[in-house]
Amino acid sequence: MRLILVEDEADLGAAIKQVLSHEAYIVDWFLDGTQAWQYLETGWTEYTLAIFDWMLPGVSGIELCKWLRERQLILPVLMLTAKDRMEEKIIGLDSGADDYLVKPFDMAELLARLRALQRRASYVGATLTPQVKPRRLQVGCLTLNYSTHELTRQYCHGENRVFSLTVKEFQLLEYFMRHPNQIVSRDQIINQLWEIGAEPISNVVAAQIRLLRRKLGEEDSESLIETIYGVGYRLNIHTADILLT
Repeated sequence: MRLILVEDEADLGAAIKQVLSHEAYIVDWFLDGTQAWQYLETGWTEYTLAIFDWMLPGVSGIELCKWLRERQLILPVLMLTAKDRMEEKIIGLDSGADDYLVKPFDMAELLARLRALQRRASYVGATLTPQVKPRRLQVGCLTLNYSTHELTRQYCHGENRVFSLTVKEFQLLEYFMRHPNQIVSRDQIINQLWEIGAEPISNVVAAQIRLLRRKLGEEDSESLIETIYGVGYRLNIHTADILLT
């Protein structure tokens, strides 16, 4: 899941990013509201959630919220601020924020509020809206557990095996499971799973997929993740039904 964080307090921003990265989010952190606004305008990246500080250099968090809502963009926003008067909370919510968290706050509460925002979202058919992050994601024979970062795979003979995944393996498999039976390119994967400013080596996607296949005990030719040479990769699942629990 990819999240945009706009927070000009360097220590707080770094702490939030560290906590969210541990939870398997890909976090793009901006210190300046204008830079975040300019990047959002490009439409280059699809985000799951947004965390905006109210007071920012350049464009404020309030203005960012208004910009999103004027364009009818579906992106849940958690507003961070030191302003705790009821009138100010109303201004923040009326600007388009979905929730409000007053500084200082506990990181556990931040995570709980993000989970609550995600639970309010829904999905249509087999295509998830960007804001959904359930505690488990099931696609065909694969089930991802967000609490434990484990994969459960059900085999045709009835056996279930559980695999512990690294953060990047988890992110990679989640991306494939949200696009079952679809060909995705290397550039699409890098754009969604690596943060802004990160410059992964050219073969990093292929290397990560090899590691994931090896962990699952698969040969390349028999893997659920198929290589489409010259195009990209595809997760082959007999059913594209998605179950969220």
